[in-house]
Amino acid sequence: MRSIMVMNSKGGCGKTTLATNLASYFATQGKHVTLADFDRQASSIDWLKARPEHREEITGVAAWETGLRAARNTDVIVMDVPAGTRGQELTQMVRRAQTIIIPVMPSAFDMRACAQFIRDLYLVNKINRDEVKLAVVANRVRENTLVYRSLEEFLGLLDIPFLTHLRDTQNYIRAADQGLGIFEMAPSYVSQDLEQWEPLIKWVNSKRSLPVH
Repeated sequence: MRSIMVMNSKGGCGKTTLATNLASYFATQGKHVTLADFDRQASSIDWLKARPEHREEITGVAAWETGLRAARNTDVIVMDVPAGTRGQELTQMVRRAQTIIIPVMPSAFDMRACAQFIRDLYLVNKINRDEVKLAVVANRVRENTLVYRSLEEFLGLLDIPFLTHLRDTQNYIRAADQGLGIFEMAPSYVSQDLEQWEPLIKWVNSKRSLPVH
């Protein structure tokens, strides 16, 4: 079973947007997908409730209540982890993942929080032993701004892959309102967004995103 976790200790950086769009991508590829929501705010579960019945099925798990459980036929499990996960709770969470994607926003507060969070992650033995792969995605970006250039410089200094940036657009809000992912929207409206997702999709489908055993 493929296990992908979206997490950052900082709130408001777009974890649910990434998690739901990853889940919808794998569902459109014919995979049996479970979306596990560890956040009591239940944003991922609410997204699933809005999902049209005729779309590819994604199984939701309210993991903050029931813990992590997935059907045996699950091909991919995507985990949406709440902000503020630290210490022993962080260690326990990391044990569930093969791959962790960290969204970060272009702001000084977010960059400092991201740097601290990555330091915390490297205190977890599984990551030090290369048993979990990490990558960063810049989220809600407005290009050609000073703060985004600062974010690019910051991410370039990290010792983990900086995969792509996702622009600040209403397309994600429209998709979320309908229980859809960007991959399920009319291509003519989201062509630029799909192009920005390509490096992320290529990475999660490659061996580079999987642990070394």
